[in-house]
Amino acid sequence: MADIIQLLPDNIANQIAAGEVIQRPASAVKELLENAVDAGATEIRLIISDAGKALVQVIDNGKGMSPTDARMAFERHATSKIKQIDDLFRIKTMGFRGEALASVAAVAQVEIKTRRAEDELGTYLEIENSRVVKQEPCAAPAGTSICMKNLFFNVPARRNFLKSNAAELRHIIDEFIRVAMAFPDIFFSLTSNGQEMFHLEKGSLKQRIVQILGNQYNAKLVSVSEETDYMNIYGFVGKPETARKTRGDQYFFVNNRFIKSAYLNHAVNTAFEGMIGKDSFPGYVIYIDLDPAQVDINVHPTKQEIKFEDEKIIYAFVQAAVKHALAQSSIAPSLDFTLNADIQQLDAVNKPFTTEQKDVAVSSSLYKTFTQKNQAHFIEPENKSELRHWKDFFTEPADKPARSSEQKPAPAHDPLDFLLAPKKPQLQVLTDSPLLQLHNTYIIAPTDSGFILIHQQLAHERILYNRYSVAAHGKKMASQQTLFPATLELAPADAALLNDLLPDLQAIGYQLSASGNNNFTITGIPADVLQGNETHAIELLIEQFKHFSSEVTFSRREKLVRCMARQQAIKAGQSLSQKEMFTLAEELFACSNANITPTGNPTFIEYKEDQLDRMFGK
Repeated sequence: MADIIQLLPDNIANQIAAGEVIQRPASAVKELLENAVDAGATEIRLIISDAGKALVQVIDNGKGMSPTDARMAFERHATSKIKQIDDLFRIKTMGFRGEALASVAAVAQVEIKTRRAEDELGTYLEIENSRVVKQEPCAAPAGTSICMKNLFFNVPARRNFLKSNAAELRHIIDEFIRVAMAFPDIFFSLTSNGQEMFHLEKGSLKQRIVQILGNQYNAKLVSVSEETDYMNIYGFVGKPETARKTRGDQYFFVNNRFIKSAYLNHAVNTAFEGMIGKDSFPGYVIYIDLDPAQVDINVHPTKQEIKFEDEKIIYAFVQAAVKHALAQSSIAPSLDFTLNADIQQLDAVNKPFTTEQKDVAVSSSLYKTFTQKNQAHFIEPENKSELRHWKDFFTEPADKPARSSEQKPAPAHDPLDFLLAPKKPQLQVLTDSPLLQLHNTYIIAPTDSGFILIHQQLAHERILYNRYSVAAHGKKMASQQTLFPATLELAPADAALLNDLLPDLQAIGYQLSASGNNNFTITGIPADVLQGNETHAIELLIEQFKHFSSEVTFSRREKLVRCMARQQAIKAGQSLSQKEMFTLAEELFACSNANITPTGNPTFIEYKEDQLDRMFGK
């Protein structure tokens, strides 16, 4: 019987290895940028075309390569950084696995021009399917230029799994930002389809952060800086008012390498405890420098997940450093035992305490409860006590106007005839009985067979989801013109996402258009959205869309509709009028699947009369 186990051909082995390292154009961008940093470059330019599918080019002014090195760099497991196994635990460079260029060459057509400063001529190489098809001397500036063309040209099945150009561009921008943020002393630029998206001059760390995240952070960053024998922590955290409802601008770097760590993220969140809401997430850019022997960065092909030798120490240091930074900036609460000299000048301190005032104070029963014996648990009858009016401090006057329900958009009053073909509602709320709002969250509505308990936020989410779904898939929603056009300025990554979402947003009633330089103009909003905060609403929508999580894969339009419904739904805690409660109940039971939200949570619970009787033993 013939043997059946055989060695894979090199080209197939390379393509399998490339599957680990090069998953999309952004993967190649990351590897090529890191190589340029390792080459000692002070200027790095990234040029992409067709979201990296047609071209990814990285040009640097680093030390370049000799003709032999240029050819060797594309061999598997070829690296200049590891000569013995111990070197693996002293890695301070970005790339070291020796698979990046080999993986790129296995799934793309590669051209490279490189020259060392001491050489008169450079080297030109063309590589295809891991084979060198041309090598010759050439004129070239000092440094290296690598072109990766037609990614996955020889693996069409892999190419079919790539997302839209806008989605792939966002991934490229993410990888570009992570490298550029780690090295503020290097010039970086990113050009996409001939348009420069980033032009990052050398500067301080804060300047680089503001260049990338936006000018709105300029006055809202708190410096973090702690040095110890074990590790150094430095960087910036955003002030509490910059916290977002979704995980936005959060960056951790260990030895200048971007990492993802839910454990360290928790350390930062706990440092902000009490200063931001439990459903909010702080922004931060934090760098950790420690001995490479204390960390293993070779546990994942992308090197974004790492292991610390003692992660509890790292956690404690990060938490303490952020807390200390917030306290020093007078953001976190702290105790100050020094007496302010201004207090001595206060009128109450300067005035003498007269004998008459003293007699009045001493004769009061309140004074006696603090000075006489056996008074600690003595409480006077309420009608005699001087404290009988204490409740007045905590109750609102009867004539105080009720909380306005205009702060949030109440359910629209137009019938949802376009949601479904006319059909009898599943449940009928009695119109001659008043509805009761409980804890400004639940609505108790009587029916002819018992009553229902409606969760106002979840119910409104179902109503809006049905409304936006119909609009997004055909019948465009009505828009209301804004009084004054609003300008929205976004980071490049968010601008690329919003460009991708424009047709879907316009379908559900938004009127906005790109006005250049990552700016957008808003001239109209959906008819049932309250005016006045259009820019914040779209920023929040983008954040929700970016961090949308579900076990089921949804289309872009479906994700947008779900995010929009969740954002615009009236929230728990908002007071509603009788008319608004009736409208909410009527519109809910006119919906298909009225009993659950799009995510599967119940919108109401029904209590039938016979069920109530059984509960009371009848």
